[in-house]
Amino acid sequence: MGREYEPTVGQWYDDLENEETFQVMKVDEDKETVEIQHLDGDTEELDVDDWAELDLELTEEPEGWSGSKAEKDAEEDDEDDEDWDEDEDDEDDDDLDDEDEEDREEY
Repeated sequence: MGREYEPTVGQWYDDLENEETFQVMKVDEDKETVEIQHLDGDTEELDVDDWAELDLELTEEPEGWSGSKAEKDAEEDDEDDEDWDEDEDDEDDDDLDDEDEEDREEY
């Protein structure tokens, strides 16, 4: 066993024994699990005992990393929410325009 590091969400690690690089995506202290994502996008859940057995070294985000699937999904959801908000704002503007026209007709 090598150096012990606490799993930190967003941190990248090199698994020296398996020659793999991964990022910690989630730490569930209640279940005592660590969810990691490998460079190929595959996710894996480890229990804390398995984590403690890993021979790890801290590393930087790999060059050219395009983001995790979870990050991409979250970004897409945010974009969808923004589109929905814009559509809703447009409808509100239309309602105001109709009210203005009604007010003008009364005079």
